[in-house]
Amino acid sequence: MAQVLEFKLPDLGEGLTEAEIVRWLVEVGDVVAVDQPVVEVETAKAMVEVPCPYGGVVTARFGEEGVELPVGAPLLTVAVGAPAAPGAPVGARAPEEPAERALQAAAEESSGNVLVGYGTAAAPARRRRVRPTRPALEVPAALSGEALSGGADSPSTRVDGPVPVISPLVRRLAREHDVDLRALAGSGPDGLITRADVEAAIGAGTADTADAREAVASEARRQVDAGQEPTGTGVASRHPLTGVRGLVADKMSRSRREIPEATCWVDADATELLAARAAMNAAVTERDGQKVSLLALFARISVAALGRFPMLNSSVDMEAREVRRFADIHLGFAAQTDRGLVVPVVRHAQTRTTESINAELIRLTEEGRAGKLTPRDLTGGTFTLNNYGVFGVDGSTPIINHPEAAMLGVGRIVPKPWVHQGELAVRHVVQLSLTFDHRVCDGGTAGGFLRYVADCVEQPAVLLRSV
Repeated sequence: MAQVLEFKLPDLGEGLTEAEIVRWLVEVGDVVAVDQPVVEVETAKAMVEVPCPYGGVVTARFGEEGVELPVGAPLLTVAVGAPAAPGAPVGARAPEEPAERALQAAAEESSGNVLVGYGTAAAPARRRRVRPTRPALEVPAALSGEALSGGADSPSTRVDGPVPVISPLVRRLAREHDVDLRALAGSGPDGLITRADVEAAIGAGTADTADAREAVASEARRQVDAGQEPTGTGVASRHPLTGVRGLVADKMSRSRREIPEATCWVDADATELLAARAAMNAAVTERDGQKVSLLALFARISVAALGRFPMLNSSVDMEAREVRRFADIHLGFAAQTDRGLVVPVVRHAQTRTTESINAELIRLTEEGRAGKLTPRDLTGGTFTLNNYGVFGVDGSTPIINHPEAAMLGVGRIVPKPWVHQGELAVRHVVQLSLTFDHRVCDGGTAGGFLRYVADCVEQPAVLLRSV
């Protein structure tokens, strides 16, 4: 006799407590194998496929595409066990057809709880959906129709017409601005709704209310000029702290609560570093390779500095009252994407050459922009490099990426007056900042680390002497 098992959204780890359903990979009535991906979800960190730990027939799905579910909420139910032949006496088993035996074999194994993005069996990342055949895999009356779906009007199986939207970013943009996707005519292939379509709808709604908002703003300015408290302005918008923004808010708040951080900074002459990069890229061009980025050079310098000052490659465990210094350097770097701020990790950076670090930075950046980073790509960092110079700013006091102990910040490189070899000259100057956990080390260690980084920037030959 078949047993109906409920599969819940598993624990995603790293503080992730919810996920949005992007695309269902199975339908009610489909036969699934153990560890077969059944739904594609978007977390605050990545878009991943969730494998089901049970084998059997899908009897119900919970949640439509675009719905956000908390960890532990039901995803679907699976009927486990071979169906009995119609008219057979209770307790009797029907002769097993080959397809039925396959279903029974799939039902008898289970992988247990499965972490998002990872199965327990060595299988391809994506398997073809197995469709039930008739009559061999026919679902018995006791496990079909309204008995399985919870009634004709069950919210778990009631599906409205599909909206021609593929990108979860487009769905999120429409949801944040209260745009009804079903009312839009898509400009993409086969009526696909694109981001431009949603932005056009937002712009049309904005134009209708521009005069009203201007009138409200004018009245507020008049009240301020008159020394009155502005009234009647209301709230312009409300944005829930969910997804990426919610995760960032939680981590930053925890970092500031737990870590007594301090920041030191120094200006450095990066003219020689730029010259070294130009020479490296000139050689790369001749053999048709990848050009080395400034971020890769700063990453290589950071790894060398951590080799000299390993206490900054650590984490504090206050429950155990100890500082854990890590043997490997897993270098994270802050990257701004359409989904928000993410910190991909270059693993075992201490074993990599500059070219290897550069290639991994390129790969992770491209995956991040495409929303394809896995949880492994985004977790396990021991030190973070933050290049906020790309935003055109000179300096910053970044918040440490908890539970790490330090973060190196790099500002923009700009021509400035600089004393070089006893004379005033125009040089390319960069401001470097180090925010560190004062429980891990004192200012002497932090200052020594930052000074070594600055020396490598000003004279790249210093780095050659340390390897």
